[in-house]
Amino acid sequence: MQWLSRLAQNDRAPVWQGYAWAAAAVALCILAYIAALPVIGARTLFVVLLPAAVVGGLAGGFGPAMMATLAGLAAVGALNGAALVADRANLLEAALFLFAGLGIAAAGHFHQKRAEDGARAVVHLAESEARLRSILETVPDAMIVIDERGIMRSFSVAAERLFGWTASEAVGRNVSILMPSPYREQHDAYLERYYQTGERRIIGIGRVVVGERKDGSTFPMELAVGEMETMGHRFFTGFVRDLTERQTAERRVQDLQSELVHVSRLTALGEMASALAHELNQPLSAIANYMKGSERLLEAPEPDRAKIKGALSNAAEQALRAGQIIRRLRDFVAKGEADRRIENLPQLLEEAGALAMIGAKERGVRLRFNLDHKLDLVLADKVQVQQVVLNLMRNAIDAMEDAPRRELVVSTAPAEGDMVEVAVADTGPGIDPGMAQQLFQPFVTTKAHGMGVGLSISRTIVEAHGGRIWAEPNEGGGTVFRFTLRAVRREELDG
Repeated sequence: MQWLSRLAQNDRAPVWQGYAWAAAAVALCILAYIAALPVIGARTLFVVLLPAAVVGGLAGGFGPAMMATLAGLAAVGALNGAALVADRANLLEAALFLFAGLGIAAAGHFHQKRAEDGARAVVHLAESEARLRSILETVPDAMIVIDERGIMRSFSVAAERLFGWTASEAVGRNVSILMPSPYREQHDAYLERYYQTGERRIIGIGRVVVGERKDGSTFPMELAVGEMETMGHRFFTGFVRDLTERQTAERRVQDLQSELVHVSRLTALGEMASALAHELNQPLSAIANYMKGSERLLEAPEPDRAKIKGALSNAAEQALRAGQIIRRLRDFVAKGEADRRIENLPQLLEEAGALAMIGAKERGVRLRFNLDHKLDLVLADKVQVQQVVLNLMRNAIDAMEDAPRRELVVSTAPAEGDMVEVAVADTGPGIDPGMAQQLFQPFVTTKAHGMGVGLSISRTIVEAHGGRIWAEPNEGGGTVFRFTLRAVRREELDG
């Protein structure tokens, strides 16, 4: 009966084949009927023709089944002639055969329709799989499907390129081979914990993790995992993106920003060169005068030891003053990695103020600090924050060049959250409202000879510290620049 099963499954055969099968089946049944006539006599035995209707229904559906039924009915009628009508039993059998044929034809129709629908579904599924396979072979992100035991069931072409394993090597193995230690040993325990508690660390969330290639090398990757359930089985689909190039580019940008910040500090000191020279010249000149005075005192017949000691003491003080200026300059221009630590904010601001005020007193600028000493600790890179303060203070000093009152106020106050606000206020002419929105953009400046990068770099530094910087009009005239830093409470240190 295997041929009959194959016949029923042959849903893609041409229509004419169904009729051919039906005709052949009718012919065989009629031959069998003729061969049996000497034995059965004039009885019609239409039941002998039922297999022909079944074959027609399986092979072609309604049409071939009805053809086989009607052809068989006509053939038996032709062979029996008047005997068919004379015997009521034959008429009843013929009627039953006709109804049975109709039933078989209807069943064949439904079978054929279901077979055609199934064939279309198979074709549609094959096309969908082909499209999906084509997409997965071209997308840059790797895709890996694992079952509930962590065994890989699918491994895309991008995954082959990324991890160095072929699909044939990877499928059937535990996904932990793509992870370095100690994550490899922890993976199955993580899956088990997820099944028991529902706790999600990556599934439906996504995170940056470390992957391991076939050759043992590791790389940073972004992993997003989705979950699905099919026929009572749970599967997880992971999408993996290599972050090596992105992190390399980010490090390069950070290096360039650091270099630009350093160059900006050097530029700021270059603009202050004459004032710095004057500031250093004062203690050096004083030292020279005290030393010459001591030399003259020593030439006396009876040197005045007290005066000599006082002169040398004053010279030492001036030397310390010069050393302090040089130390501040050295710290300010030092090039190094960003180093955030807990710093004393008042001391940080006062040191920056001392450097910014070099040459400013001679221009009639008065500096005043209004610091909240309860907010004395911040998490910051000292040199970078001092660069921001120095830039704001030097800008304020330049802005007050023609102002009748030249007062510079540096203050601190609490801000929203765990932040502290630093403000630098001047009494200059203020900022044009049309320029205020562009102040922190690169190469925008109000100075005739400025480069327009100081405030842009200041914003980069402040935002890197988790704060923000902005400008607003000063109530007493002029401008106030404000920026925020992360404050550190002493309770945190005690804890």
